[in-house]
Amino acid sequence: MKKKLEHLESIIDQPTYDEAMAYMHELIDYATQHGYLSNPENDNEYTREIGRIGIMCADYESIFMTFKHLKVKNPLIISIENEMKKNKLNQRQAAELLEVKENTFSQIMTGKRNVSMKLAKRLYQKLRIDPKTILEFS
Repeated sequence: MKKKLEHLESIIDQPTYDEAMAYMHELIDYATQHGYLSNPENDNEYTREIGRIGIMCADYESIFMTFKHLKVKNPLIISIENEMKKNKLNQRQAAELLEVKENTFSQIMTGKRNVSMKLAKRLYQKLRIDPKTILEFS
């Protein structure tokens, strides 16, 4: 194995980061194809070099890069939306069907308000939402 970035001790700019990431991907591809990464316990020149470069890249990312947090929609909200779509209901109609104020229903759908037991029961009875989903995600 020929090391490309032997003297690199830290990454402080984007071009060096890009070069290090490309090098790390080359190492991973080669080591994977030739079985050097087949066992998680492996300790060889490839795993050590991938670790060395990976740590520097991670350090650069934590200092110089900002990442947006992933937003994951609540599975209960997804289920309600799917049932609304299936029944061709808009938010106002769904709120009426579930016997809640439109404002309250809007807050529930945006995650600003929790589902009450009364509403949980109506979600099951009127929209046929899986009780397990209601219990787990409300």
